[in-house]
Amino acid sequence: MKIIQQIMIISLLSTMSCRDSEFEDDTSDIFIGETDIETPDWTEKTHSKDATPDYNVVFPDNEVLRIDITIEEENWNAMQDDLETNLGSSRGGGSITLDFTPVWVPCKLEFEDTEWYKVGIRYKGNSSLQNAYQSNTDKYPFKLDFDEFEDTYPAIDNQRFYGFKQLNLGSNFNDDSFMREKVAADVFRSFGVPAAHVAFCAVYLDRGNGSEYLGMYSLVEEVDDTVPDSQFTDGDGNLYKPDGTAASFASGTYNDAEMDKKTNEDEADYSDVIALYDVLRSDIRTTDSEQWQEELESVFNVDSYLKYLAANNVMQNWDTYGTMTHNYFLYNDEGRLVWIPWDNNESLQDGKMGGGVSLSMDEVSSNWPIIRYIMDVEKYKDQYKTNLQAFVDDAFEPTKIQTLFTTHEALISEYAEEETYAFGNAVSELKSYVEERKTVVSSFLD
Repeated sequence: MKIIQQIMIISLLSTMSCRDSEFEDDTSDIFIGETDIETPDWTEKTHSKDATPDYNVVFPDNEVLRIDITIEEENWNAMQDDLETNLGSSRGGGSITLDFTPVWVPCKLEFEDTEWYKVGIRYKGNSSLQNAYQSNTDKYPFKLDFDEFEDTYPAIDNQRFYGFKQLNLGSNFNDDSFMREKVAADVFRSFGVPAAHVAFCAVYLDRGNGSEYLGMYSLVEEVDDTVPDSQFTDGDGNLYKPDGTAASFASGTYNDAEMDKKTNEDEADYSDVIALYDVLRSDIRTTDSEQWQEELESVFNVDSYLKYLAANNVMQNWDTYGTMTHNYFLYNDEGRLVWIPWDNNESLQDGKMGGGVSLSMDEVSSNWPIIRYIMDVEKYKDQYKTNLQAFVDDAFEPTKIQTLFTTHEALISEYAEEETYAFGNAVSELKSYVEERKTVVSSFLD
C-alpha cells in the first residue's frame, strides 16, 4: 500500500510541475515600442558579456540590494491576461496544472543609478506562482533574462548584469523570515555542497502608476548560467534539471524529456544520466556490492551526495527528492554526476506536508533508489552519519547560525516588517529550530 501511495504521489506531482522546455513562448500581445534604442549607461563591467560575473556586487552577504523595475502598462496587462488565460479557473482557490511558460515582456531595470535596457521578465515558479495568483497579490516570483529581446533590440546584444545573463527573483513564499532561501544555500556551500548564490533584494515596481514597493525578494543565481563555471573544475559538462516521474529514478520511469537538459542541448546525449539509472537497476547491487559501489562511484559523486543528504536532512526540506520529484540539478563534472540542491524556500522547518525524510531514512522505499540503495550500503551509511555530526558541529553549529539569523534580522527588518508583523516571531522560530535539530541529530547518533 505504501509503494502504491508513493507512485500516486509521483504521478500527481509530475502533472503539477512546470517544465519550461516543453512549451513555446507567445509574445504576440506584448508592447515592443521603438527597436532602435540608446544605451548610455552601458559599460563593459556592468553590461558586457565579456565581464567576469561579479559575485561581490550581485550576491553580497551584508547588504540589501534595491532593484527598480518598470514595465509598460500594456505589457503588465499582457502578463495578467496570460495568467488569466492559463489559470483563470483557479482564481480564488482551485486546482492548477502549470502546463505553460508565462509570457516574456521587456522591462527597464535600474540598480545603483544604472539602467539595463529591455530586460526580459516573466513569472516563474509553481506553488509560489499558484499562491500569488489565487490570493490576487502582486508579489509574484519573476525570472529575468538580460538579453531575451536582443533579436528585437540589437543594441542589447549579449547584455549582462555584472556578468550574469539570467537571475531569479524568489518571492519568499510561505517564509515570514525571508531568510530560508539564502541561509540554506549559504550553509550548503559552506559545507562543500554546490548551490546557487542568493542575496536579499528589495524590489520596487512601476507598472504604469508610479514606483511601488513590491516586497523583500531573494535574488537567486541561475544554475545553468554561472554555477558550472564558478563551482566546478569543468564548466562544459551536461547539466540536467530532472522534473516529473523520471526524476525519482525509480524502476520503469526513465524518460529523456523529463531530464530537462540545460546545457549542450543540441547534443542529444543522455548517456550519463542513463548510466546512473542503469547502475541503480543493476543486478550486482545485491550480488556483488563492492563491484556495484565501484560502478556507482564511477558515474555519480557519492561523497558529495552524502554531504548533501546530511545537510538537507538536518535542515529539512519536504519539497525535494525523497518526497517530491523535482528541485535538484545533476551536473556532469569530469564524468561524474554531482547533485545540486535547488529551491530551498521550504527548508528549515518541520511538520509541513509531513516534513522531509527522517534522519534514518528507514521509511524511504525503492521508489527513491538514489537514497534507498545508497543507504543500504553500510560504508555509505557510516559516512552519512559522520557527515551529520560534522554538519551540526561546524556549518550548522547552533550558535554560529543563530548569530547569522540575528545579523540578517538587523539587515532586512526595515523591509520585512513593511510586509508582515510576523517577521520577528519567524526569526525567533528559526533560532529555536536550529537548537532542536542539533538535539535530534545527537539523539539519532547516540
